[in-house]
Amino acid sequence: MFNTLPTSLKQYLLVTFNYWNFTITDGALRMLVVLYFHQLGYSAFAIAMLFLFYEFFGVVTNLLGGWLGARIGLNHTMNIGLAMQIVALLALGLPSQYLSIPLVMAAQALSGIAKDLNKMSAKSSIKALVQSEQQHSLYKWVALLTGSKNALKGFGFFLGGALLKLLGFQLSMLAMAGVLALVLMLSLKLLAKDLGKAKSKAKFSQLFSKSRQINVLAAARLFLFAARDVWFVVALPVFLSAQLHWDHLQTGGFMACWVVAYGIVQALAPAITGGKSKVIPGRNAAFGWALLLSMVTAILAYLVQLQWQLSYSLIIGLMLFGFVFAINSSLHSFLVVNYASEEGVSMDVGFYYMANAMGRLLGTVLSGWVFQQAGLSACLWVSFAMLLGTSLISLALPQQYQAPSQRKPS
Repeated sequence: MFNTLPTSLKQYLLVTFNYWNFTITDGALRMLVVLYFHQLGYSAFAIAMLFLFYEFFGVVTNLLGGWLGARIGLNHTMNIGLAMQIVALLALGLPSQYLSIPLVMAAQALSGIAKDLNKMSAKSSIKALVQSEQQHSLYKWVALLTGSKNALKGFGFFLGGALLKLLGFQLSMLAMAGVLALVLMLSLKLLAKDLGKAKSKAKFSQLFSKSRQINVLAAARLFLFAARDVWFVVALPVFLSAQLHWDHLQTGGFMACWVVAYGIVQALAPAITGGKSKVIPGRNAAFGWALLLSMVTAILAYLVQLQWQLSYSLIIGLMLFGFVFAINSSLHSFLVVNYASEEGVSMDVGFYYMANAMGRLLGTVLSGWVFQQAGLSACLWVSFAMLLGTSLISLALPQQYQAPSQRKPS
């Protein structure tokens, strides 16, 4: 049955399958590291530092990965990402006496490179598989890929908590490496050669986008993801474990439900923002949804600060945050593929996700430091300030979609 499908659909399914499997291991790995090292007595800031190289090399990878994808093809960058994640998992699967902090940070750095190579390859490849005039279809395909990825990342969070409880840290790493090895073999055999490869050689000097709309969207994305990770990466799981006394399975389960629900909303974003009118979203949608998210965050921060019905306020507030954040994220993911040039799309997408990675890096470091200094409510207030920044920056985006032939040269 698979062989009877159109070639573009088969490639989309293969890319999505690769991305899904990678994402599950990435989510599980993050939860395993946070909970395992918290269990060993590490402070919130020390745990955040374990992710420092993961996020830093994500910045570098997105910048260089887009250029690399344009030169050698997105199939190669995707497969390289899978292989590097396998190596990282095998390193973390070493016996505990060899699991030094430098080794963990190095493995996390490798995983960060792998994750962003895989993500950039998946997001960029869709542009090559959808015709330029089919923008509403492009929005739906991007939203489906992004939403399904985040739903499975949520499953990965739950899986990480469950694996730590059932198998322990080392065996969990080895099991995930084995699954990804099978995925890599399938990808090497079936993924199209030269997918997304630029017709002309991409120049190293073209790493930084010359497109105004890409630059503005990248700045908005940086603040958007810093605003999420400043409370999500370290502060929330440590708070749930230390303050609310949840066990590993409860903490992983809640964060899994949050990300799964967030992913489902992302996949439905085209229907929510455009409805049956098939409106292609632009500046007003990006500004309005970002402003709404900042208001939700301010209310949540105030309730947590007052400690008013803390468990209920936190759970309900975070679900509302997740719903609105999902719309924002899906809008951004569509807009960057929409704005990207047809030739060498991976370079524009790579630059944009470099900003995404910089936001995650900033949010991760602040998540540990702010939480350790002032608690979860302070993390949420910092998130609110960043989201106001996202809202204001979004006002500089183009109002309406323009086909590539209608755009002025950058």
